[in-house]
Amino acid sequence: MTKILKPGAGVLFMKVGTHANEGLEDIIGRKQKEIEDEGFALWGYGGNTCHPTTMVQPFAEEHAENGDPIVLCMEPMVSNHFAEPIRADEYSVDGVTWQKVPNGIHAVGSRFALLIKNLQLAKFELPLSATEVAVGRSAGRLGSQYVRGRVDKACLNVRTDPSLLNDPNQEKVIKIGLTAELIDPYAVFLRTAA
Repeated sequence: MTKILKPGAGVLFMKVGTHANEGLEDIIGRKQKEIEDEGFALWGYGGNTCHPTTMVQPFAEEHAENGDPIVLCMEPMVSNHFAEPIRADEYSVDGVTWQKVPNGIHAVGSRFALLIKNLQLAKFELPLSATEVAVGRSAGRLGSQYVRGRVDKACLNVRTDPSLLNDPNQEKVIKIGLTAELIDPYAVFLRTAA
């Protein structure tokens, strides 16, 4: 396993692809430029499995207290996200106090966003039986039992020992193609001014 996947490490897993009518390669190039120009980028997403205040922030803060980076590990996939590319004007850590999204950052078509730096292509495998859900009602559940069906993202801790499966065919190994490091405040809400 890569050094990212050392026991105890915090990994935020997410499937990624076309988003708001923009191909993944274009998104990567735009986000790398945003990081270069602004020092960070907002990586937009939706759904509630990685809610900013109840999931991502507590998960990331716990790892940050130990001085450990939180790595976003992304699996490229074919996506059909063709929503309108409406740019968020404001972001909020708590959903109450809002601030302007910097002009050089474009978060489009999303309700939430992760704050990232060091976005780079990668090539390694993430065996989900070597992880467990870190927060929420499913905390402690094996990643291989959690990430399936419509679940396309998760806050995971890397286990000391991979779980032994009765049926090796049940092992789910994810091919990671992209990584980034989360930065404080880790995840935010997005909105467009009316």
